[in-house]
Amino acid sequence: MKKIDWKRKLTSRKLWAATASFVSMLIVAMGGAENTATQVTALIMAGASVIAYIIGEGLTDSANTGTEGKAEE
Repeated sequence: MKKIDWKRKLTSRKLWAATASFVSMLIVAMGGAENTATQVTALIMAGASVIAYIIGEGLTDSANTGTEGKAEE
């Protein structure tokens, strides 16, 4: 069984665009207003940006943690 790389998946713009599209189309299909669907899509994409930033900074910080001791020597 393959191990899923959640960090890569959660920072994927394709995943978040597909999720936002699915949710907005679901809202419209259920009788919601297009304006509501647009607002929900914007919220999902904003949340995706925050998640990608947090994961990216975490990876950068963890990579730099191992090299700090070497720079001081």
